[in-house]
Amino acid sequence: MNDLLFLIPLLPLAGFVFLALFGKRLGEPAAGWVATLAVAASFAASVAVFLDLRSMGAEERVLTQTLFTWLPVGGFQVDVGFLADPLSVTMLLFVTGIAALIHLYAIGYMHGDERFTKFFVYLNLFVFSMVMLVLGDNMLVTFLGWEGVGACSYFLISFWHESEANASAGKKAFVTNRIGDFGFMVAIFFTFNAVGTLNYAGIASASPAMATTTATVIAAMLFLGACGKSAQLPLFVWLPDAMAGPTPVSALIHAATMVTAGVYLLTRMNPVIALSASWVPWLIAIVGAVTALFAATIAVAQNDIKKVLAYSTVSQLGYMFLAIGSGAYVAAVFHMVTHAFFKALMFLGSGSVIHGMHDEQDMRRMGALRKVMPVTAATFIVGWLAISGFPFLSGFFSKDEILLFAYQKSWVLWAIGLVTALLTAFYMSRQVFMVFYGEPKWDRPLADAVPELAAEREASGVHEGHGVGPSGEIHPHESGWKMLVPLLVLAPLAFAGGLLDTPFSDRAKFLEHWLEPVVHLGEAQMTQTTGVKVGLALVATTAGLLGIAIAAAVYLRKRADLAAKIEKPIFAKGWLYDATITAFMGGPGRKAFDAIAWFDKTVVDGAVNGVGSIVREGSGKARLVQTGFVRNYALGIAFGAVVVTVLLLTQAVY
Repeated sequence: MNDLLFLIPLLPLAGFVFLALFGKRLGEPAAGWVATLAVAASFAASVAVFLDLRSMGAEERVLTQTLFTWLPVGGFQVDVGFLADPLSVTMLLFVTGIAALIHLYAIGYMHGDERFTKFFVYLNLFVFSMVMLVLGDNMLVTFLGWEGVGACSYFLISFWHESEANASAGKKAFVTNRIGDFGFMVAIFFTFNAVGTLNYAGIASASPAMATTTATVIAAMLFLGACGKSAQLPLFVWLPDAMAGPTPVSALIHAATMVTAGVYLLTRMNPVIALSASWVPWLIAIVGAVTALFAATIAVAQNDIKKVLAYSTVSQLGYMFLAIGSGAYVAAVFHMVTHAFFKALMFLGSGSVIHGMHDEQDMRRMGALRKVMPVTAATFIVGWLAISGFPFLSGFFSKDEILLFAYQKSWVLWAIGLVTALLTAFYMSRQVFMVFYGEPKWDRPLADAVPELAAEREASGVHEGHGVGPSGEIHPHESGWKMLVPLLVLAPLAFAGGLLDTPFSDRAKFLEHWLEPVVHLGEAQMTQTTGVKVGLALVATTAGLLGIAIAAAVYLRKRADLAAKIEKPIFAKGWLYDATITAFMGGPGRKAFDAIAWFDKTVVDGAVNGVGSIVREGSGKARLVQTGFVRNYALGIAFGAVVVTVLLLTQAVY
């Protein structure tokens, strides 16, 4: 398979080029089918590579392919090459597989959109960029894909750019990610300076000789880059606003692909992190834990069905960073895989609800939808139970593994993770109960069903459109087969995905043995006894079940008084974090930027322009001596000769 690795990125790239050239002629739905088949073929190629690696011994599971030399500059040479090993293939399988399902889903979801073809052009380009990020055998090729997914996220998030909020959300994502990209670039510079190569195999072999200070700088800068792409504090603000994009975008970018790029990068560079100063893993773990808890508290008070899932994604990514900081790279990848299953399922399920509710996204307008959308409800409930850590579903195994390593590192980090697990079960249960249970709020006009929501929309001037349903009676309906098939495929994966790495026996730890050749340098050793493991698992399970029970007591029993005590306005407003940044950027920040612009234009440019003016004026005066008359030049030469003679005679006298 070495010579066929290029097919994995080539197929979505070919889909992008073909649709860019001929997509308008194809139209709907043919353009969507071409894009879907391109990504499905890429998934098939990824499966073939996986089967090839499985047939090899554990230490031999590496396939490489070099296409051409990209940058030959002196001693600096970068090839466009691919690396297929257990880590990259694991990523490829769920990235291309889930992306193919999302493409199929989007054919139904985007039906009737005037820019249907353009949407799939962007989707194929995004998948190509993500595959390049994962499959690149060196940091620069990874950075190429890293920037590609950043650009595509801008196109997709602001796809419905007619709305100012949507356009701003795309710009916000683009600018915020640039901050993280700076860290990644600095890490690239330091890595090449330290080991003389950007190739991952070369970095891994040379890392033992790397100075601790150098490793610390590289690891810290990589973490900054990961914070931007994977939405960690303080750079998480772009992800909730990114829900402005179409729901397939939310599922693709914010569940299975782009936001996991930071986790992948840190896992790939685990030998460097292992050699860095001890405060770097602590920083990663603390930021991850705080982000997980911070986002979970915000999610408990959100009413937009996609915003709940957005803050949930930020929180679950925090869990993955907690795992990396605790040295649990296998657990981080395990949770990344299970999260891709259940979060993609719930995002697509929310899109099915929005589609059936005629673009309505506010959960206060929903209720009892399980009766009219039974398939969507059943599959969404599977995702809910999985993320809540319900016993023996996928999230139960992956989340408990992270909490176990967090406990080994610090009981404080474990306690934060435990509280986050309880909150996760609570806010996801709240969402399910508000959307699929209770009494319907869609069978009568908005003003009669939810007066406070009607007043909010009247005051803000919000009208029916993307994300806002009609003010009159709504008639929900189940989605078509193109949207339901991906849900029916993802639901079993979200249910049984935990079997990839169960703790019941050593043979059942498939993912751990699979990833061992890649992460063995950085992976922490578990030293806890079986009794401690079982005890911690019981405590975590109890926390999840308690969260479900509290949500049931509040929302199924219609305790509005208790709901008001829990859904604090400060939570609904995201602890005013985003508002504070906005106020600063629009006030002191703008003034500071204007002052810098004035200084640059007046002082810096003034100095440069002043020097230019002096030279121009001086040369203009000096040019006057060039008259073009030979007699003037002869007179000048004679005068010069006299001056030189006088100087020589004067020197001889003295």
